[in-house]
Amino acid sequence: MIEPIVSGEVAQALAEDRAVVALESTIFSNLGLPAPANADALELCKQAVRDQGAVPAVTAILDGRPHVGLLPDEEKRVLQGTRKVAERDLAVAQAQRWDVGVTTVSATVSLAHAAGISVFATGGIGGVHRGSELSGDVSADLDAIAQHPVITVCAGAKAFLDLPRTLEYLETAGVPVLGWQHDWFPAFYTRSSGLPIPHRVDDERTVCDVLRFRSRPDTGVLLTVPIPVEDEIPAARIDEVLTAALDASARAGIAGPAVTPYVLARIEKETDGQSVPANLALARNNARVAARIAVALGDLWR
Repeated sequence: MIEPIVSGEVAQALAEDRAVVALESTIFSNLGLPAPANADALELCKQAVRDQGAVPAVTAILDGRPHVGLLPDEEKRVLQGTRKVAERDLAVAQAQRWDVGVTTVSATVSLAHAAGISVFATGGIGGVHRGSELSGDVSADLDAIAQHPVITVCAGAKAFLDLPRTLEYLETAGVPVLGWQHDWFPAFYTRSSGLPIPHRVDDERTVCDVLRFRSRPDTGVLLTVPIPVEDEIPAARIDEVLTAALDASARAGIAGPAVTPYVLARIEKETDGQSVPANLALARNNARVAARIAVALGDLWR
């Protein structure tokens, strides 16, 4: 991979050992949230990071070069982005000089590590898809988290995935899975999937120490943060919508990376837009917690 272009603000923060939080760009594009909610999400997440004393670093591919930290004009290009870049696509996007590529979890974890950033915030990670025993469909997010020493802060995995198998996969890959002041693995729009979290943590120092004391030097840490109580969508309502959306995607022959945007769009429609403010709330909350972790990590390493 070509060395990423690091924005001046982010480069200065890293040089001064100040806290930095990486942010993926897919959620801020048309593939993540409809306009103008995607622009709202970008500003909310950046401000949440700054409010805790850290610097936000949005990642993307622009003109065939990986970027970590974007200028305002570059952010505008990302808002219109329609081409996803997973970690496997980084080399192709550079070789073919893609105009705009919005980064997924796997690509962002890789770029964060390359830039020297140890904390990353997103909405929800990908995972093992339902029916994977037939399709083999497992998100690249899981291997990326397992292979880069970065703390990924998320609201669990997207609820339409096979969550028990996702947790089993992470265990096999040796990824510590933590619950932020919570005992249950969150399912994006809902605070609990009904699956117990392997390890609860109640303070920033413990999260930092888990990264420090990991037995595999290249393995990351997954910190799951439940959506705020006031923004949660009832599990029964989400389950009903998810079942219908997954059935519709199967009938339409939709598979692989196309499943996520299709299902999220159906959820938005079937919940009369209720999923959008929920998505904004959890993304902002994750960015806030990630910034707190980044600040604590910087204090610990100085």
